[in-house]
Amino acid sequence: MSRRPPSLVVPLTLASMLVLAGCVGPGKVAPEPPRPAPAPAPAPVPTPAPAPPRSAEWRDWPLTPGAWTYRADSRGGTALYGRANGDADFSIRCDRERQRLSLSRSGTVAGPLTIRTTSTLRSVAFRPAGGTPAQSVADLGARDSLIDAIGYSRGKFVVEGGGTQPLVLPAHAEILRVAEDCR
Repeated sequence: MSRRPPSLVVPLTLASMLVLAGCVGPGKVAPEPPRPAPAPAPAPVPTPAPAPPRSAEWRDWPLTPGAWTYRADSRGGTALYGRANGDADFSIRCDRERQRLSLSRSGTVAGPLTIRTTSTLRSVAFRPAGGTPAQSVADLGARDSLIDAIGYSRGKFVVEGGGTQPLVLPAHAEILRVAEDCR
């Protein structure tokens, strides 16, 4: 038998292996199992839109939601402003015996509130009155000109201050009706 020189054996062996490797088709790879669809991201919790900045002109501010109602009783009448089937945001009550009008605002306020009308700007001292819901009250004389200024204000008046949201209320006949009950 003839022997091939060793220098040729290795390259020929490698070449034959490469030729044979090229004849073999690609191996089958097991398919990856389907991945579960990612859970949808939770919907973001909507944040309330910030209240639009109030213009410097209070006459342009939107009215506080609600309506005026009038109630008569033995001591005098009461005008209440608020939403239907809810507590009053503001009220004016006549105490005929004392010749006094009580202004009442929802929330606890200790100190002055500013009342703005088209003809008057006045600071009025309110005090906590307790109750549920909490109310704050101020007393005025039955003939105090502020009541007339409120009743005759052009379209609306504002009660603001004391760390509470301003109340923008329509001027309405019920206000003057309560004042007349006390005069």
